[in-house]
Amino acid sequence: MGDEESQPLLAEKDVKGRQRVISQDESPVYPGLGNGNVDGIPLVTCRVCQSMIDISGKKEQHVVKCSQCNEATPIRNAPPGRKYVRCPCNCLLICKASSLRIACPRPNCKRIINLAPTPAGPSGSNSLPSMPGMCRVSCGHCMQTFLFNTLNNSLARCPHCKKVSSVGREFARSRGIIFLILTATFLAIGIGVTAGTYTYASTHGGIYVVYVGAFLIALVLFIRSIYYLTMRISQNEGPM
Repeated sequence: MGDEESQPLLAEKDVKGRQRVISQDESPVYPGLGNGNVDGIPLVTCRVCQSMIDISGKKEQHVVKCSQCNEATPIRNAPPGRKYVRCPCNCLLICKASSLRIACPRPNCKRIINLAPTPAGPSGSNSLPSMPGMCRVSCGHCMQTFLFNTLNNSLARCPHCKKVSSVGREFARSRGIIFLILTATFLAIGIGVTAGTYTYASTHGGIYVVYVGAFLIALVLFIRSIYYLTMRISQNEGPM
């Protein structure tokens, strides 16, 4: 699957944007974006909000922080063997040049960014092998995307909002039906025991424990079935 790294270059706040891998060979002054000197002050354009950043005394740094959006912008090429990656949340990361997947470190993002190359042809003969059952899932609560293995046969917990959902409607529906059947079974047992031993209950106090136990289990199972049948559904967006 490749290396998975997450190394933020500067402390940032979220500004909506797009993912981008910044080439090692790209010019550090980003021509065409309004860079230059104003009254002898060297400036560079922020790659997020397009504001001008004063880089006086910062030319030896690899990145600078924009005072307008608080995002990082490279002003020099990445160190040898490394590369810059811009997350969709605009967090600027640095990782190994050979990395195929990296994770955004921001608590409200945590995206897994896939840097694997696109297959060369329609046959996909050059594509990297993927983990069986691993897919991209859109959370039914916060709509963020995360990775989930559908072969686990379990509920999915979103790493962004920490809430639980069912990947696809079928899993939650089948579990809900199973608990409804168990509810009906224990309810029938409770009613049967109550009807069959009612005349002896006054002399055999332990029978009341059976009554209460059967009906209590039926209630718990019914609540569980409602939990599954009303659960939020996350959408499977396909293999990773």
